[in-house]
Amino acid sequence: MKTIAIAFLAAALPGLAAADVIVTAPWARASILVSRPGAAYLTLTSDTGDRLIAVKTPAADRAMLHGTETDADGVSRMAHIEALDLSPGETVTLAPGGMHLMLMGLAAKLEEGASFPLILRFESAGEVAVDVPVLGVAATGPEGEE
Repeated sequence: MKTIAIAFLAAALPGLAAADVIVTAPWARASILVSRPGAAYLTLTSDTGDRLIAVKTPAADRAMLHGTETDADGVSRMAHIEALDLSPGETVTLAPGGMHLMLMGLAAKLEEGASFPLILRFESAGEVAVDVPVLGVAATGPEGEE
């Protein structure tokens, strides 16, 4: 019965469900130049707990999980995160100004209205593929699209 429920969720949600990991609300901002990195955002929920260990996409040479750290002087910098632990039942949202997926070495500009595939590798759930829609340059998320 649990397998049927997961399959139903995968079909019903704008993200993808697999092995107790649900990915929802994926999106990216349009990029101005191909020479600048892009960023993608999404929300992750794991019923049983899992760990995001890698990200890849054909849209970029490298995709990395980044967070924001603030030093003692109040200066914020991006920092690479090796893996993201998901506690059972916890929802983690990657959003502008916080954790995000940095896309380095874009193959082409991220054009508003387009989309690209993103593959998330989890320790237990394995690979989960999502389609990431590209919103406007000033978008703040799927609900706050400008």
